Amino acid sequence: MPTFVNKTFASYFKNLLGMNQSSNTGVDATTRAVQDGAGNNTSISLSDDVLSVQPVADNTTGTFLTKNQGGSNILAVDTTNSKVLVGASQIAANTLFKEMGIYDFSPVAGYHHPLVASNMFIPTGATGFAADADWGNGADPPTTLDVSGLTNQENVVAVYWYLENNITIDSVRYIATADGSVTLNFHLFAYTLDESTNHGDLSSGTVHANATLSATATTVNTGTFTLDAADIDAGKVVIGFVENVTNTMDVSVSFNIKYHIR
Repeated sequence: MPTFVNKTFASYFKNLLGMNQSSNTGVDATTRAVQDGAGNNTSISLSDDVLSVQPVADNTTGTFLTKNQGGSNILAVDTTNSKVLVGASQIAANTLFKEMGIYDFSPVAGYHHPLVASNMFIPTGATGFAADADWGNGADPPTTLDVSGLTNQENVVAVYWYLENNITIDSVRYIATADGSVTLNFHLFAYTLDESTNHGDLSSGTVHANATLSATATTVNTGTFTLDAADIDAGKVVIGFVENVTNTMDVSVSFNIKYHIR
């Protein structure tokens, strides 16, 4: 702050801060902008009970910052991306993780098989998942699903991950192995759920992440997906898929989805 010693008021008044208030009553219950001496608003507004921070000209990644003594951010409000970042790692404050997978199941070669998304469902030997080929053998999983035509209707209860909020996917990691040398394709899809006349049917399927792995019987491989579209809206159903391109050798796979609520 510059010194005001031996200076005229006219030479420094623009550097002073004050409330945007016509009367000389000071801080009260009304939240008012803090201005410089020239009447320009700052990003701060104050009352006797409220501190508000709002950009005047532009959103930034550091609209509000709290730093440690060394100068590193431990709290950052990012108004450019609508995120609040916390901790030494500066991750979104509402970061969450979702796991899905299936253990030692025998796939139909070339077909997409959904992963169990709820920990309470573990099909015996995963036979219900291996016995059907309801999810097709195209380059990607199907974009629609008619529940009434499923070989095992009860499977949808185990594989649907219903979103209550809008989310943004930060990353998806797989861990997988097989009983032999195979090529595995992974997909993460989001669908519109029919909650009206035909409960449970899916439409408007969109791929949000994908990966390909060459697995063997002597290794457990891990890696990250390519993100195709990070944002998924509330009300969507998310399903993870594995496809054994090569043969029917048993496969074990898990997905770890890191995301935050928008």
